[in-house]
Amino acid sequence: MNLRFSRFPDGRGILAVQLGLIFAASGGAAAQEYPVKPTRLIVPYAAGGNADIQARIFGQKLTEAYGQQVVIDNRAGANGVIGTELVAKAPPDGYNLAFVASGHAINPGMYAKLPFDPSRDFAAVARVSAAPNLVAITNALPVKTVKQLVALARSRPGQMSFASAGNGSPGHLSGALLNTLAGIDIVHVPYKATAQALTDLMSGQVQVMYPTLTSVMPHVKAGKLRALAVTTRSRSALAPDLPTMIESGIPGYETTQWNGFLAPAATPAAIVTRLNGTLAKSAQAPDVRERLAALGVEPFPSSPDEFSRFIAAEIVKWGEIIKASGAKVE
Repeated sequence: MNLRFSRFPDGRGILAVQLGLIFAASGGAAAQEYPVKPTRLIVPYAAGGNADIQARIFGQKLTEAYGQQVVIDNRAGANGVIGTELVAKAPPDGYNLAFVASGHAINPGMYAKLPFDPSRDFAAVARVSAAPNLVAITNALPVKTVKQLVALARSRPGQMSFASAGNGSPGHLSGALLNTLAGIDIVHVPYKATAQALTDLMSGQVQVMYPTLTSVMPHVKAGKLRALAVTTRSRSALAPDLPTMIESGIPGYETTQWNGFLAPAATPAAIVTRLNGTLAKSAQAPDVRERLAALGVEPFPSSPDEFSRFIAAEIVKWGEIIKASGAKVE
């Protein structure tokens, strides 16, 4: 602990040190006592989806670790904005948490105004998982690598299309990023459901898609689609034979679907640190790793500072991609 003494003749410097020690002690005590009641974990997405399942996995681990129930509260709507706003405005006592996804960093670029600041109004607790998208193509395309896909797109500007689950979705922005970095024009076709997009991809109505690993790998293994690469910086342990986009000749290409925990800003640092340690340990537990793998997700624990910096960088990156693509909220 660093102590600073003010040069006041009336003893105020000593008083300041004493107060600092009291506050530090009270913060540590709060962390040791926390939690003494149930915690509400708001999931700003629909029940039954990937994020909801992950939230329940980690929520159960927190319940087991602390002996206090973690109650899942699904508040879907507006790409996660509705539920996340509730946490931004909740008491900063550690009993209100949000389980957010990549959309938390995408929304600032998609909406002209948000009811909260995605960085300033939250305390980053822990990033817990990451998942790649795949570059998947219809078998009708005569290509087997990303380089060949880019070359074909350059020879057919505006004549090829890629599907996604909607404007501003990770699949949309993954395609927009390739367009920007490779200087090509593959037209975006938004769908309301991933299943319909995959059906049209298999039939050749659209040529390219950037789906999650679990949604597309059964079709790849059945020979109905072709996977060219993963979108993450490193290869995925869940599909180790697939190269990354960087390995495939697209320098700087990286998109990741991630999930993590946020708390309201001003939540005591000691509580955030305790939660982070428990979540990091949980992410590496064998049963959690197995359940995440079934979702096409890998554990990716981080410190609060690392997660905070990561979110800030994601906001900047996605904002630039959204501006270049002209994406708008549907």
